[in-house]
Amino acid sequence: MTKQNSFQLTQSQKMMVFILSMSLYGLSNMFTELIPKIQLGPIELSVEYFAFIPLTLCILFHPFYAAVGASLGEIVFGELMLGQFGGIGELEKFIIFSLGMYISGILVRNPLNRLQVGVAVFSGLIVFHLLGFIVDVAKVWVGIEELEAVPGLTESVVLIEGVALLNDLLFSGTLFALLPTLYLVPRLYGKIEPLLGMKPRNNKLNYSIREVVTPKLIIGGVVLSAIAILTEFLSESEWNIGEWEPDFIEMFGEGFIWIIIGIAAILSILTIIFMIKKSKNKSKEINDFG
Repeated sequence: MTKQNSFQLTQSQKMMVFILSMSLYGLSNMFTELIPKIQLGPIELSVEYFAFIPLTLCILFHPFYAAVGASLGEIVFGELMLGQFGGIGELEKFIIFSLGMYISGILVRNPLNRLQVGVAVFSGLIVFHLLGFIVDVAKVWVGIEELEAVPGLTESVVLIEGVALLNDLLFSGTLFALLPTLYLVPRLYGKIEPLLGMKPRNNKLNYSIREVVTPKLIIGGVVLSAIAILTEFLSESEWNIGEWEPDFIEMFGEGFIWIIIGIAAILSILTIIFMIKKSKNKSKEINDFG
């Protein structure tokens, strides 16, 4: 894949993708707070995320900026502004979620190929949930966190967390990530990018998986995963830095969450309006020049 054929955005467009992903995914996280959980015996069914939002943006626009923007949006709107920020431990989910979304984005060569999109989405979700599974198991095995379900039997955490992993993948991962992304990506491709002043990514590129999953990506993923595990370990110890939990919902009532939803919605709308306006101005300049 040559540099000329690769999908590139300007710095301004990257920033717009970042803000759009941050505000939209932050907004979606507010709604997950309002959806009740369903308990079926030992299995808890809950909407963990609307991951199709960052997945769609990662595939159609820019994997890195969309992935990091979504993770930051969750922290800003879903944690800080609700007064539920857990300190340095939040870095763990930030890293593994960004890594999972980024991997999904770079694995897609043709957004119109549903099989390719499906495999990419599921691969990213497996990375995200598997790393979370490893962190949770490691915390119990190392001894920094006790397993309340079966006290003293640390081996059982593998089974318990494994069931939770499958539940997240099969329930939230399928209903709120895989299926909506499979529907949205092919339908939005080539239609939404011009509205936002961008060219659609080239869907005729032909390159092998080795050109995508490079040693640099693997090493970077391992290093980031190690950092995520370390920060989560620190969060369970006395070295948890930056913890801030005034719990604004408890202080101001359930209505406070709608204020945060409004802020995220306004930011999303303003970002879209700005991108569309900039696209029209650019088109007008081209027409005037012609």
